[in-house]
Amino acid sequence: MTLRLDLLRHGETELGGGLRGSLDDALTPRGWEQMRAGVAQHGPWDRVISSPLQRCARFAEELGAGLGVPVEIESDLRELHFGAWEGQSAAALMETDADDLGRFWSDPYGFTPPDGEPVERFAERVLTAVSRLHQRYAGQRVLLVSHGGVMKVLLARARGLPREQLLQIEVAHGALFALQATADGGLRETP
Repeated sequence: MTLRLDLLRHGETELGGGLRGSLDDALTPRGWEQMRAGVAQHGPWDRVISSPLQRCARFAEELGAGLGVPVEIESDLRELHFGAWEGQSAAALMETDADDLGRFWSDPYGFTPPDGEPVERFAERVLTAVSRLHQRYAGQRVLLVSHGGVMKVLLARARGLPREQLLQIEVAHGALFALQATADGGLRETP
């Protein structure tokens, strides 16, 4: 039996773009609008699962209450921890750490930002979380409220992309994607 996973990325945050990682920024009013627009005309969901970071969890709580469905926090769906790069923009890193940033963009699995979480470990925790969700909720439709990095890992797996293309996947604020997860760990993107 499959699990229908709708993936929603958080909206714009108060402290702006860049590598937000484990920083716990709040959504801007525009960020709330992006997420509301992302789920409009979609669903229904049996439950909402969210990253613990407030840019995801606050919206998940509001949506779940409005829909009358359970909301759960799943800590393994938090964003990649970027270490010393947390909170910095790519433009700023190009001035201070261009070679390492280039290595990360070209092979995110092969290069870890200073003091950061290895992408291999990040991907493993995200995929393990989805496997747990499948075990618990197979046959249901779940909205997963999370981050660009989490969604890129899942979409790359569903699309069969090589690891080097992970960061080339576009995931806008408030974007919604649909996947089918199977018991064997398979993921397939659906319309």
